[in-house]
Amino acid sequence: MALTTTTHSDPPLNDDSLCSLPQQNQEDCSSSSLQETPFSMGSPGKYLSGVSRVEMAWAHWTKLGRPKFIVAPMVDNSELPFRMLCRKYGAEAAYTPMLHSRIFSENPKYRSEEFTTCNEDRPLFVQFCANDPDTLLEAARRVESYCDYVDINLGVFPKLEDTLKYAKMLEDAGCSLLAVHGRTRDEKDGKKFRADWNAIKAVKNELRIPVLANGNVRHMDDVQNCLEETGADGVLSAETLLENPALFAGFRTADWVSDNENGYVDGKLDQADLVVEYLKLCEKYPVPWRMIRSHVHKLLGDWFRLQPQVREDLNAQSRLTFEFLYGLVDRLRELGVRVPLHQKDTSAARDSAEVSRIEL
Repeated sequence: MALTTTTHSDPPLNDDSLCSLPQQNQEDCSSSSLQETPFSMGSPGKYLSGVSRVEMAWAHWTKLGRPKFIVAPMVDNSELPFRMLCRKYGAEAAYTPMLHSRIFSENPKYRSEEFTTCNEDRPLFVQFCANDPDTLLEAARRVESYCDYVDINLGVFPKLEDTLKYAKMLEDAGCSLLAVHGRTRDEKDGKKFRADWNAIKAVKNELRIPVLANGNVRHMDDVQNCLEETGADGVLSAETLLENPALFAGFRTADWVSDNENGYVDGKLDQADLVVEYLKLCEKYPVPWRMIRSHVHKLLGDWFRLQPQVREDLNAQSRLTFEFLYGLVDRLRELGVRVPLHQKDTSAARDSAEVSRIEL
């Protein structure tokens, strides 16, 4: 199982450059990157017993509102504009992309481009990869004032009993929260391998701290089933959100509405709408163009399959602009392409309930 543990000169115009320059005099300070001064962890506290650490873990989780619907960490994909889009549509917390702790500590340019946040971007988990505790600590100190958890991405065990021992060791070492992806390293492809919810349930039963589940989440029915079957305190989604950032608001793509499934209607929202919203957020919170290009491909994948020449035109662009991307969405609409997102027909459910009451 894969585990993540949490404790409290002009650049060239290419896909690695920022999509726009931050406005210098915004009164609302709409986004912020890290300052160059390190942050103090505060005075060392007294030694805490295992019980006290668990109580503190739950107190912190409760203070944050015990979020259940969470944007998972995704390299180059869970950046600030995308997190804010997901939050608008029901996400209650979010992870940053996985950041390299050594480069983050050493390279100001990496810090300023790869990590940005804003006041509304909370609760926030910052995830690092690291193999040196001092380097991880330095990176964590740089972000502690901007987030609610610092998370480290850990390895994988084929045997459940090894995972359980490792998870317990992490809890005993002071871990405040554990996220469990119910697949091994060799089972990364979610379309080929189903996450093992029973394994996640076993980890949850073994630990006393909050546990999050990750895997097999395609729509809100999966979210609710995962919470019930695993007993987890929250659910993470990654790949599904890339295609449908409105997942946690109850929207689902046509792939997950079967032909014989009644009660789902056009939700009056589609992925082109979400692309436009995302681009506006990118104008407000600048990020590297490579991230924007990736999101446009993911969000409009179904549309590009219907109009592949539009995708080819996008791929031919060595330098992207917002004007081009807004025009691309307009072009798809002019070609008559629309792939709606679906929602449960609540009016039909109300009518059915009313009929039932009348019959009684």
